[in-house]
Amino acid sequence: MTTRLEQILLSGQFAVTAECGPPRGANAEVIKKKGAALKGYTDAVNVTDNQTAIVRMSSVAACAHLLQMGIEPVMQMVTRDRNRIALQSDIMGAYSLGIRNILCLSGDHQTFGSQPDARNVYDIDSMHLLNTVKKMSDEGTDMSGYKLNVAPEMFIGAAENPFADPFEYRVIRLAKKIAAGARFIQTQCVYDLPRFKEWLKMAEERGLLEKVYILAGVTPMKSTRMAKYMANKVAGMSVPEAVIKRMAGVPEDRAAEEGIKICTETVAELRETKGVAGIHLMAIEWESVVPEIVEKSKLYPRPA
Repeated sequence: MTTRLEQILLSGQFAVTAECGPPRGANAEVIKKKGAALKGYTDAVNVTDNQTAIVRMSSVAACAHLLQMGIEPVMQMVTRDRNRIALQSDIMGAYSLGIRNILCLSGDHQTFGSQPDARNVYDIDSMHLLNTVKKMSDEGTDMSGYKLNVAPEMFIGAAENPFADPFEYRVIRLAKKIAAGARFIQTQCVYDLPRFKEWLKMAEERGLLEKVYILAGVTPMKSTRMAKYMANKVAGMSVPEAVIKRMAGVPEDRAAEEGIKICTETVAELRETKGVAGIHLMAIEWESVVPEIVEKSKLYPRPA
């Protein structure tokens, strides 16, 4: 079965996905409120899996709530917290609930989160997880070779950071993830367009852009403080000095407005960039601004 996201990408239309984090508690209304803000403005919505190693409602459950609202989810799954038995079990469980998109990740180390004394698992890494989902989907067997009565046929994605060092290795990692089973890639936030385009050029030279759909990550900035934090404190992030100066050049009460403007300008350039199949909007705890960005980027209404 082809997912809506896959259909959009196969048709050559510019895809729009967004991200929402589950709540730190069991209140389903939190995820429903976020979903309501995104519905109709995106082709699919990513649900994070205990992001930043902080305990939250499970990605599977949050995805199920979105499905009930008529929103297609992309279930993130990290290898930090589960061994191969639990991972395969959750994949089958998610599929049984109607979840058809999956994003395979390693996950932030637990020492960065709210419970640093927790033991990580990392029985397998994200590359192995990609290959496992591909095997379950294409061959209908689990990792032991056992034949499954229903194969969880997933549209498989992975994340990639074009800005981390060593830069030359980023395309090698991309190639490995594609070989392991990734069919779409969601990238780190793009502020440094020249570097991002250089990464795309290297991918094109290896023939990778013909094998995978690239969804460029974009995040609107709320303040100058946020811009400086992302530039100086977030590993693997490239925020040009010109962007920071631009944010600092407006009054603080207009900073969010300027951040949205920078975001829509970035989207406009990404739409004209060869190899970019869509955007992944990460409006961190600011889902309410997604409709405005999508409309101003002339990406609304979404294809039926």
